[in-house]
Amino acid sequence: MVQRVRKAVLPVAGLGTRFLPATKVIPKEMIPVIDKPVVQYAIEEARAAGIEEFIFVSAEGKESIAAHFSPHPELERALEEKGKTAELKLVRDASLPAGAMHIVKQGNPLGLGHAVWCAWELVGNEPFAVILPDDMVLSNTPCLKQLIDAHAQVGGHVVAVEDVPRDQTNRYGILDVLTDDGKLAKAKGLVEKPAPDKAPSTLAIIGRYVLDPSVFTELDKKTRGAGNEIQLTDGLNRTLDKVPFHGLRFEGVRYDCGTRVGFVEANVAFGLAHPEMADRLRPLLQKLLK
Repeated sequence: MVQRVRKAVLPVAGLGTRFLPATKVIPKEMIPVIDKPVVQYAIEEARAAGIEEFIFVSAEGKESIAAHFSPHPELERALEEKGKTAELKLVRDASLPAGAMHIVKQGNPLGLGHAVWCAWELVGNEPFAVILPDDMVLSNTPCLKQLIDAHAQVGGHVVAVEDVPRDQTNRYGILDVLTDDGKLAKAKGLVEKPAPDKAPSTLAIIGRYVLDPSVFTELDKKTRGAGNEIQLTDGLNRTLDKVPFHGLRFEGVRYDCGTRVGFVEANVAFGLAHPEMADRLRPLLQKLLK
């Protein structure tokens, strides 16, 4: 029987240099899409998938992320006194339960593999999720729940994947596919950011993972890979003789909020999906396009 996934790791230590000067003081994960910080969408997706503990791999200057998910008694009291029950619910819904949030500092930014390794002690010896908040997914079923459901069937490592144009393979971890049924692809290897002419496929990993804890032992070796960083894909590669690896073509649309254009696109898409905004936003967009 496959062990249930209860914990999620959220690497949020990045400097957000592509969004300067906005990120000079404000963490990029705290910049809102519509009315919620990007990172709150990730937490809501994880909670909807049954995640109970949230491990933020953070850095100095990112304290506002933890503050956002902590209770705010003064604000809550003020809203309660003014009878603003809807706003009070929004504030309370954003708070995580006591003991559910953990913060670990990454220190030196040595790559995604290093960030995940930093959470080892808090994760322990059980399967866990990794969520990169920059990747937002608009879907009927939360993307992470789709992965967890697939993991319950096949175990090992299960990651969210999508086909990308071949000229973009150098931006992603790419699967070397063994078998593929159109939804679930079993991989015999992974390549980090391969050149288009060297890529074994165009099936790219996006920012959602459910991983077997065996990856920690490999990441602990601190082996440097592409960009002289400790790559998560390299650590996963070295476990494939022990555990299976599958890529899931998820239902939904991914928006890359790590880029300025992707961030604007996400605002438009999530705005059009917002029940209170869609009818008002659609004519405004049509007007702008004229």
